[in-house]
Formats: sequence, structure tokens, C-alpha cells
Amino acid sequence: MTELLALPLDHWHWWIAAAAMFVIEMAAPGILFLWLGLAALATGLIAFAGALLGHLPGWEVQALAFAVLAVANLALARRLRGRVARAPSALNRRGEELVGRDFVLAEAIKDGRGRVRVGDTLWLARGPELPAGARVRVVGVDGTTLMVEGFTEP
Repeated sequence: MTELLALPLDHWHWWIAAAAMFVIEMAAPGILFLWLGLAALATGLIAFAGALLGHLPGWEVQALAFAVLAVANLALARRLRGRVARAPSALNRRGEELVGRDFVLAEAIKDGRGRVRVGDTLWLARGPELPAGARVRVVGVDGTTLMVEGFTEP
């Protein structure tokens, strides 16, 4: 067993480990192995630089460098993930991107309800009494209903 610990650990060992972790990340994405792979890649670069300088770091130093880099990368990943998770998303709120745009009424607004044609889709609309074909501007969204107001073009 002690003979195994006496074997030198070269930079290419770390690069193979990094490549294996990248493959695992692609096969089962979860973002964990990406950061560990980057730590292994950096550890390989440290070992390579040491070998170029004529002193290959021992396996203990390389393992310690990998451990420190892995923890630092995972902490960075957690911090970045927190920022991304808090970013507002417009997923499932398609109507919000229509606010401020102009459309033509497909069906007249009677008793405050009508329909607006948006591309090849009809959306429910609420607003003042207006005839079919009138130009309207979307001023808000309530679920799947567009709040509209009529306007005259300048």
C-alpha cells in the first residue's frame, strides 16, 4: 500500500480526472462535477508548472491544492446560483411582453369584453366599448386577459 503512495502524481493524472468529471457532468448534469473538474484542471496546471520549474509537488500538496480549489469553486457556484435563482423570469407570463404594443380588435368590446388578434392568436381583452377593427394599445395584463385602451394614430 505504501508503494502506491510513493508513486508520483503527474499533471496528466489531474487532466484525465478533469476530463472524466466533465464527461460525468454532461451525462448527468447537476453542475457539481463541472466545478470539481475545473479544480482538477487547475491542480493539473499547478503540477505542470511545478514540473517545468524542476520540482513536481508531492501528492499531498496536489491533493491539498485540489481540495482547496474544489471548495472555493463550489462556494463560487453556490453564490452564482443564488444570483441566477433570484432573477425574475417571464416564463409563463407571455402577456407581459405585449404591454405597450398596438393591435387591432378582432371582436368588438361590448360590456367591457372583446378579443384582440395577436399574430395568429386571439386574446381576451378588457377595455372601453370599441368596434371591431379599432386600434388598441395594451396597457396591462390580468392573467390571460389583456387590458386595452383605444387610441387614434397621430
